[in-house]
Amino acid sequence: MLILSIIGSLIYFVTQRWHLFPASVILKALGMAPLALIAFRLWSAEGKTDPAHRDLVILGLALSFSCLGDIFLDLGSSRFFIHGLSSFLVAHLIYIVLFYRSWKRPLRPSFSQLSLLILILIYSLLMANWLSPSLGAFANPVMIYVCVITAMVLSSILAGFSKPWIWIGAVLFLISDSIIAAGKFKGGVPFRDILVWSTYYVGQYGIAIGYLHEKLGEKTS
Repeated sequence: MLILSIIGSLIYFVTQRWHLFPASVILKALGMAPLALIAFRLWSAEGKTDPAHRDLVILGLALSFSCLGDIFLDLGSSRFFIHGLSSFLVAHLIYIVLFYRSWKRPLRPSFSQLSLLILILIYSLLMANWLSPSLGAFANPVMIYVCVITAMVLSSILAGFSKPWIWIGAVLFLISDSIIAAGKFKGGVPFRDILVWSTYYVGQYGIAIGYLHEKLGEKTS
C-alpha cells in the first residue's frame, strides 16, 4: 500500500502540469487513499482488540477527507474550491481531535514547543493579514480555514510525539496551503504546482507514517 501511494504521488507530481483528466484525479487520489486504507486496515487488525490503537480509525478518516479534498481541487480549483476547502477543513478538525488525544496530562510544553507555537502563530497572523485584502467573498471561509489549520499544527506540536515527523508534516501541510492561497489570491507563484504537491504529500506522509510508527512501531509495512 505504501508503494502504491508513493508511486501514484510521483506519477501525479511528474504529470500534473498536463492535467491528464480523468487520470490526474485517480493519480492524485492514489496519494492519500492507500494511506487511509493502511490506517483502517491496522485499526481493524489492532484497534478492535487494543483500546490504545482505536485512534487509528480517526487517522483514517482525516486521510479520507484529505483525499476527497484532493479530488475536488483536481476537478477544478475555481468551481470546486469551497468543496475542497470544506473537505480539508474537516480533515484538520479530525487531526486536531487525533493529536489532542495524544496530549500528556497535565500539559507542560517545553521551551522548544513554546517557541514553535509562537513562530507558527506569528506566521499564520502575517499570512492572514497579507491575504485579507484580496479575499473578497472568500474572506470568511478562508479566515476560518486559517484558524483551523493553525490549530491543527499547534495541536501536533503540543502532542509531544517521540519523533518530530508528525509536527514537521503538519507544518509542511500549512506551507502547502499557504502556497495555494498565495497563488489563488495574490497572483502567480513560481513553481507553484511543484511546491504545493511536494510539501503536501511529504507532509501528509510524515503525519500518517509518523503516527503509525508512534502507535504501532514496525507493524506499518
